[in-house]
Amino acid sequence: MRFTISELARLLDGEIAGDASLSIAGIAAPTVAKSGELTFAETDRYFAAAENSAASAIIAGKNSSSATKTIIRVANPRVAFAKALAAFSPEPKLPPGIHPSAAVAASAQVDPSAHIGPHCTIGERVKIGANCVLLAGDFVGDDSVIGEGANLFPDVTLYPHTHIGRRVRIHAGTVIGSDGFGYVLDAGAHRKIPQVGDVIIGDDVEIGSNVSIDRGALGSTVIGRGTKIDNLVQVGHNVEIGEHSILCSQVGVAGSTKLGSYCVLAGQVGIAGHLKIGNQVTVASKSGVMDPIPDGETWFGIPAQPTGKAKRMIIAMRQLPDLLKKISAWEKKLAGE
Repeated sequence: MRFTISELARLLDGEIAGDASLSIAGIAAPTVAKSGELTFAETDRYFAAAENSAASAIIAGKNSSSATKTIIRVANPRVAFAKALAAFSPEPKLPPGIHPSAAVAASAQVDPSAHIGPHCTIGERVKIGANCVLLAGDFVGDDSVIGEGANLFPDVTLYPHTHIGRRVRIHAGTVIGSDGFGYVLDAGAHRKIPQVGDVIIGDDVEIGSNVSIDRGALGSTVIGRGTKIDNLVQVGHNVEIGEHSILCSQVGVAGSTKLGSYCVLAGQVGIAGHLKIGNQVTVASKSGVMDPIPDGETWFGIPAQPTGKAKRMIIAMRQLPDLLKKISAWEKKLAGE
């Protein structure tokens, strides 16, 4: 697929400095870009690398200029890069229809425009919206709903009563709606608390591979609109996550915790149960959150603390060896040694 610089500038809402008729065959990083390809640069350092590359054109900021390259000037080069990459590498269009090997319950409603791949299982009273894609081996339990334009990659499992919004993407091996981890000690044994709730996934959510999202014990586990969840994340029962939040790989959120909108949980963060985490909160990687966090704060550490306090604690810990030496010396003086 090829685009002229003029076509790309319209797509990216950019302005052209250079040859608007230049034909572009693809987009690549400066280190590997070839003649006839487009690259991008967010900073002056990256712009210098892009200008020295073999690329024919550069996506760059509004004030960029070059004597050797055609420039598409944009407000945000990274956003423009994402749009350009999507244009050069569009999602494959799969034909509508149900593969002969799929098992679809008679009471299920599958939109004629949906693609149901081989060996999928669609349960009773399931509703699958227009232009959905279910790839090989997907399982959709009874009474589940999948919104328009959703894309389930291979071997995704939706337990019964799972509600998936529009344009949701769920990657391979993910399980949504499995039992929450709920037990009560009864006569020396752990008695299972039945988990009879459901899971609601909002529009435009993306969920990585091998993620587990438990259904509510009672009520719903909720993932808000536009939230993005990385691979290998665990979300416990009755958790509520707001809109446009980011959960990075290996995050674990324990049951009944409420996480606000526009939050970022970095890799391997653990959140204890029954907490309230505010809006626009950031938690640094490997942190263990044991307390509620107000809106807009950044925390880190084990147990996690507000950034300023956590930094002071780290500095104090680093000073401990010298302090212990001083105390030992004072003790020896006091003892007359």
